[in-house]
Amino acid sequence: MLYCFKSKAGADVLMLADSAEAVLALLGREPQPRGILERADLPQLIQALEAGVAADEARRQQAQEAARLAGEPVPNRPDVSLRQRAWPLHELMQRSLRENTDVVWGS
Repeated sequence: MLYCFKSKAGADVLMLADSAEAVLALLGREPQPRGILERADLPQLIQALEAGVAADEARRQQAQEAARLAGEPVPNRPDVSLRQRAWPLHELMQRSLRENTDVVWGS
C-alpha cells in the first residue's frame, strides 16, 4: 500500500505503508487511509519529526558501536534510514508552512 502526501506548496510525496506509518506515529497521528496535517500544527509536527529522526539516528549509531565493540561485522552500506525516508515529507511540510497551506494524505 502507498501513502500519497499532497500540498499545494510542492510535489506529491509517495511512501510505502511501513515508512509512512512510522512517520505518522512520530507525528502522533493514527495511520488512516486519509488525513490532514493542518498548517497551524505544522511547526510542532516538524519539530516532532526532527526529534524522531534524531532519536533514530542515535539508536542506529549506538547499535553500530555495540556491534564494533562486540567484534561483529558492521555493514558497509547501512539500510535506508528514517531520515532518508522522512525527509521528502519534512521538506513538503516546511514548504507548506511557508506558503500557509495544509498537507493531506491518502492511500
